[in-house]
Amino acid sequence: MPLARSLSVTSLSGLEEWDEEFDLEDAVLFEIAWEVANKVGGIYTVIQTKARLTAEEWGENYFLVGPYVESNVRTQVELIEPTNPVLKRTIDQMNASGCKIYFGRWLIEGSPYVVLIDVGFTAWSLDRWKRELWEHCGIGVPWFDREANDAVLFGFLTAWLLGEVTQSEESPHIVAHFHEWLAGLGLVLCRQRQLPIATIFTTHATLLGRYLCAGSVDFYNNLAQFNVDKEAGDRQIYHRYCLERAAAHCTHVFTTVSQITAIEAEHLLKRKPDIITPNGLNVKKFSAMHEFQNLHAQSKSRIQEFVRGHFYGHLDFNLDKCLFLFIAGRYEFSNKGADVFLEALARLNYLLRVNHSDVTVIAFFIMPARTNNFNVETLKGQAVRKQLWDTAQTVKERFGKKLYESLLVGQLPDVSKMLDKEDFTIMKRAIFATQRQSQPPVCTHNMLEDSSDPILSCVRRIGLFNSSSDRVKIIFHPEFLSSTSPLLPMDYEEFVRGCHLGVFPSYYEPWGYTPGTECTVMGIPSISTNLSGFGCFMEEHIADPSAYGIYILDRRYKGVDESCNQLTSFLFQFCKQSRRQRIIQRNRTERLSDLLDWRYLGRFYIAARHMALAKAFPDTFIYEPEETASTAGFRYPRPASVPPSPALSRHSSPHHSEAEDNEEDERYDEELEAEKDRVNIRQPYTMPVKNKVSAVLGSCLFQCCIR
Repeated sequence: MPLARSLSVTSLSGLEEWDEEFDLEDAVLFEIAWEVANKVGGIYTVIQTKARLTAEEWGENYFLVGPYVESNVRTQVELIEPTNPVLKRTIDQMNASGCKIYFGRWLIEGSPYVVLIDVGFTAWSLDRWKRELWEHCGIGVPWFDREANDAVLFGFLTAWLLGEVTQSEESPHIVAHFHEWLAGLGLVLCRQRQLPIATIFTTHATLLGRYLCAGSVDFYNNLAQFNVDKEAGDRQIYHRYCLERAAAHCTHVFTTVSQITAIEAEHLLKRKPDIITPNGLNVKKFSAMHEFQNLHAQSKSRIQEFVRGHFYGHLDFNLDKCLFLFIAGRYEFSNKGADVFLEALARLNYLLRVNHSDVTVIAFFIMPARTNNFNVETLKGQAVRKQLWDTAQTVKERFGKKLYESLLVGQLPDVSKMLDKEDFTIMKRAIFATQRQSQPPVCTHNMLEDSSDPILSCVRRIGLFNSSSDRVKIIFHPEFLSSTSPLLPMDYEEFVRGCHLGVFPSYYEPWGYTPGTECTVMGIPSISTNLSGFGCFMEEHIADPSAYGIYILDRRYKGVDESCNQLTSFLFQFCKQSRRQRIIQRNRTERLSDLLDWRYLGRFYIAARHMALAKAFPDTFIYEPEETASTAGFRYPRPASVPPSPALSRHSSPHHSEAEDNEEDERYDEELEAEKDRVNIRQPYTMPVKNKVSAVLGSCLFQCCIR
């Protein structure tokens, strides 16, 4: 099925104008999610980063609702007394009725208010609420599904909270925004009880879609053929699927995070989203453009130190001509595209060898798996590297002292006498310590299921064992990165900045914070697919994504072998770029970060809230979508400054010899090139601080998008 665009989804020109003033001083926004102050997955990042912008728009009328998790509250939340009198009375009444509700400020940017519900304290009501859910909604939840039990408790308590707020005499207009199926039951109950609340439901990934893709089915080409009830039942998630589908159908406004997920929701949840709300980040721009390049150099240097230790005894390649590639995320071997990446690396290794390339590629796999600790050989490598460094420092100090004394007496040093026999003995012992009989390890840890691990099994099949003849090396780090690690002491952000290319050939990726957004914001080129939300978003709004360092792999209309060949072509052409071309490309990628700023993408959430208010309170709020609104997405043209593109077989700028970095024939003025590119990259919209969004704002948004 073709990816057809629909009105008011990701098309930047699809936001309609509003004819009436939306007075937010008489409205309150509740945003409900299981990941409020509770990091489980990507929804936490969405809510945490968006909070500042939403707090600027709604001020004191913005409240986040989530579960009370004591360990998280101790480090992330400042508990205080509720400032809103209606909410204070509600919390006091619920606490007096056998609940435990906490109120505080979430210590993140924007410092939003949070209402935290202790679901475990009210577990005594679980059976009664399950019976009520069955009687009124026809949804039965089995006793053994603990996550679904939590969803029932959280949903009933959320509906109770909102119901108490609406009973107040001075009750304002309420907008309740629910994220994912874990919070969706609260929305269903609000509608079943006919509470006067404007509701929004956002699904970040459909439950059934994730399960189906994990089962190695041809998902996207068979979306219309699935018997959704049978598929959900076969996977024992029918009750969860019912909760998710009920929330999608009961809500006033249904949204999802990407165009590809909208198509998925239309077939699996049987409702087309009203608007798409892409995920963004709070982008912090550097005062000088070269600063993020300096950060890249610093982080790359730290990765090189790790590589020196990991490959000790086999360091027969030039680190200055070494490219660092990486893939990261949940360990879903097929969904995340690790299988395609490994196959492409094997083919890339062949191409680099037959073309006698002097480039070495080191591919990192950062995916958490079950381990029992670092393996001895990996730790020994870092110890040997440190010992060599200490030896070199000792010899350097002795050499420097002799040189200093020679110069003091006015004599030129005799180099043959500067190093004595003891110095040579120390250095020889250090060299002998670097000898190893085995190949550098592929995995940095001892795996609990080594023989059946998907990545290691694939590595054995393709034969990439980090031998000297291989131009592609593989390092599997089955643990999230940490600055306290004794092996690779770097945070994830530092590591990404030090790499040259992020490779994410995902098969199932509703949006993709790690694959695209974070890399782009940090100025690191990345490879994504037309099956990821990020890839579709960039492909829709940029005429030539590869010109900006965003390479889109076709996995929808091509077979696995064709996709592997296309990915191999991307990687091989990237390896042929010069250092100077990579610097230019990183500059251009970083300039795209404005497109992913919440101050730019937050307008879609504004539109969703206004649409919900108008549907729930038609006498107070008017929202009239234009029938003739353009559905053609706004597309950034190809950059005015001609970029290097790995997707092209020819060089887009003159190809020099090895000494090209020192050539002066090809002038490059960063300020001039940046100014040319800024013509094509819109600056983010700045949210007004006051609590009113008028028709003038809607008109300005519309005109800004189509200008």
